[in-house]
Amino acid sequence: MSLAAVILAAGKGTRMKSGMPKVLHKICGRSMLSYVLEAVAAAGVEQNIVVVGFGADLVAQEVAGRGQVALQAEQLGTAHALLQASPLLKEFNGQLLVLCGDTPLIEPETLSRLVETHRATGAVATVLTAKVEEPTGYGRVIRDKQGRVKRIVEQKDASPQEIEVLEINTGIYCFESAGLFEALDKVTPANAQGEYYLTDIIKTYAAEGRAVGAMLLANQAEAAGINDRVQLAEVERVIRSRVLLELMRSGVTVVDPQSTFVDRGARIGRDTTIYPFTFIEGSTTVGEDCVIGPDTRLVNSVVGSGVTIQNSIVLESYIQDRCSIGPFSYIRPETRLGEDVKVGDFVEIKKSDIGNGSKVPHLAYVGDATVGRKVNIGAGTITCNYDGQQKWPTHIGDRAFIGSNTNLVAPVKIGAGATTGAGSTITRDVPDGALGVERAKQALVLDWESRKKSKAEKGRDG
Repeated sequence: MSLAAVILAAGKGTRMKSGMPKVLHKICGRSMLSYVLEAVAAAGVEQNIVVVGFGADLVAQEVAGRGQVALQAEQLGTAHALLQASPLLKEFNGQLLVLCGDTPLIEPETLSRLVETHRATGAVATVLTAKVEEPTGYGRVIRDKQGRVKRIVEQKDASPQEIEVLEINTGIYCFESAGLFEALDKVTPANAQGEYYLTDIIKTYAAEGRAVGAMLLANQAEAAGINDRVQLAEVERVIRSRVLLELMRSGVTVVDPQSTFVDRGARIGRDTTIYPFTFIEGSTTVGEDCVIGPDTRLVNSVVGSGVTIQNSIVLESYIQDRCSIGPFSYIRPETRLGEDVKVGDFVEIKKSDIGNGSKVPHLAYVGDATVGRKVNIGAGTITCNYDGQQKWPTHIGDRAFIGSNTNLVAPVKIGAGATTGAGSTITRDVPDGALGVERAKQALVLDWESRKKSKAEKGRDG
């Protein structure tokens, strides 16, 4: 049987106090809407529609390739939002899941069970409900004496007795598509908020004697919606815990899960150890037998196996096997480190290729450079790659030795096996095997200390 879904994602989310649509706020590297899109896809949905409103273009970009978009130009309520999807469902005949874009904890298995329950009971509508200790803010599910769902009442419209009900509407439904939109057309905004409530259709169906079902959610946390930054952090804590549990069960050691942050899209190999205060973000991939952290951030990078990275930042770069990075290194985008490369303390590398076995041990800046194999770059070395208008390249050949405190003024080439003298400013190419030295001649003033003392004494006598 056919299954479609409509995800309601048109609201601004005023309590987020943000210029960005609520459903685009990130949780472990992905928008909350992405989690809902993934859940409905995994539940077997064949047609997926997202109703957009505030920040429609931005939300549509997030949906691209994963569903269709319907515009709710004015946010007049949930029934009105669902109606905006009707033109895209004219030819659809089957079951329709309806859920909100701010419920990222919902599991595909729950949605599948909801559909199965709906089909098994022959209901025209089935509501996913939950029993909570603190129902404030949620619509209450009102049942008759036989336990059948009679209506759903929003808190602002509820009587004192109805407010005491602990069974709440999660905002997730399964409907029969036949006749649904005709019934929605009859919904009126006769309520405290003056909105077209989707919940009113439940009352209409029940009053007409049509079967309305309910499925009680086993894990009420799945229905948690996000309305402000506090709830955003709470949900992120749950998802982050799930991510770390999966990693640990796959053979990754997480020393302290409470202080480790790994995005949902990251991949980490077995026997890798992650130390506290480490952030692994985006689509980062880390190989096996690595040591990452403490105090390390990896973003959209590829890290090979046997790599050690501590107290460092790696952004959009490619790190091959057995590299050692840190402490306090900064690897900027478009950097590629070959195998067995050492990048030591207080080193910054930007948009450079470093060959196998090369070393940049400490206190250096390498930018827009191509460095060969087994090169040693001494402390204090700087590639002077920017002339104020344009970036220029530096090329360093295999086995070259760059002396401490060398300034390489780009564009410049250091040949294979060449050496630069410590303290040199190199402005011309150094051929293979040659020594490049550029220093002022050292001057000596003998008896300097005694001269200073004599001059000082004369000053006091005067």
